[in-house]
Amino acid sequence: MISTYKTVIGTAALCAGLFAAPLAVAEEALGIGAAVFDAKGDLVRPEGFRQWVFIGAPLTPNALNKGGAAFPEFHYVYVNPDAFAVYQRTGTFPDGTVVAKELVLLKPGEHPDGSSNAPSGRGYFADKYNGMDVMVKDSKRFSETSGWGFFNFGHHVPPYSETSTAAPAASCAACHQANAQKDMLFTQFYPILQ
Repeated sequence: MISTYKTVIGTAALCAGLFAAPLAVAEEALGIGAAVFDAKGDLVRPEGFRQWVFIGAPLTPNALNKGGAAFPEFHYVYVNPDAFAVYQRTGTFPDGTVVAKELVLLKPGEHPDGSSNAPSGRGYFADKYNGMDVMVKDSKRFSETSGWGFFNFGHHVPPYSETSTAAPAASCAACHQANAQKDMLFTQFYPILQ
């Protein structure tokens, strides 16, 4: 009886192992991702991204960057859930991953460094939406930029542009290639990705 039980458990484990490897490949083949491109090849602005997996909110205010931060807002960063699920299992984002970064202005500061007082203490606090950037992983379409395409839907209050053309390699991709810790993403700033 014990021998039969061990055989059944061993067979189940073997079958699980045989099916686990093709699972990630099958997921990619089934169309993971939220990227939609129009007939011209422009990315259509992702809808519902604020309900995706929130991975962090870096902040680079002007007051800490000699008055001239490239992005002086909070960066609210989201990843489409199906791609994030693959990342959790494999440590790699699959083709079809969409990373949406929405810029959020700071509330006007009361102090010279731009900070304000609040019941929780002195700090920086979010105010209004002010722009949207998107990264899409597609190793074939964006082979010249390390497998990722970069898109800007406007650096202003909503509504954002309906579509966006991929940014030239010298802009966003170059910075990510030089500074991102893993697979063109600044994983060093997002504990959930480490």
